[in-house]
Amino acid sequence: MKRDARKPRFRPIVRAGLVLGTLAFSGAAAVQELPMQHQITGTFDVKISAQSDGGGAAAIARMVLDKQFHGVLDAHSDGQMLAYSTETPGSAGYVAIEKVTGTLEGRSGSFALQHSGIMNRGQPQLSLQVIPDSGTGELSGLSGTMNIRIEDGQHHYDFGYSLP
Repeated sequence: MKRDARKPRFRPIVRAGLVLGTLAFSGAAAVQELPMQHQITGTFDVKISAQSDGGGAAAIARMVLDKQFHGVLDAHSDGQMLAYSTETPGSAGYVAIEKVTGTLEGRSGSFALQHSGIMNRGQPQLSLQVIPDSGTGELSGLSGTMNIRIEDGQHHYDFGYSLP
């Protein structure tokens, strides 16, 4: 039986024996990373409000994020986060989406960031990406990735991005 080339194929994503989800592939097109035109750094303040008590050590918790970015990214963001902490110290995971509104190097608009974080017995893996086509105003077409650092209790961001 021949597969219809117009319909995507679905394959499970497997890492360390866990099925993480499915991806649609519509042929052999490769994902290509675009070079970042700009690299900036700054600080931010964050307030996290728990929306549930989590129900114990190994439970899903929901939180609301309220951030203020400082520096060449002068913006405010609102977001939501889901987190799961295991009974093993240093092992947890979270996902979040936040909408960032303000100015980026003097350009006004908004964009959305998607977070995915895993802590494996104290070893962190974190990914923050601009959601494609989420940029508005002068930030339309924005793409990029962000890294978060905490040094001496202060939150820092490193943001590599491109604008058309």
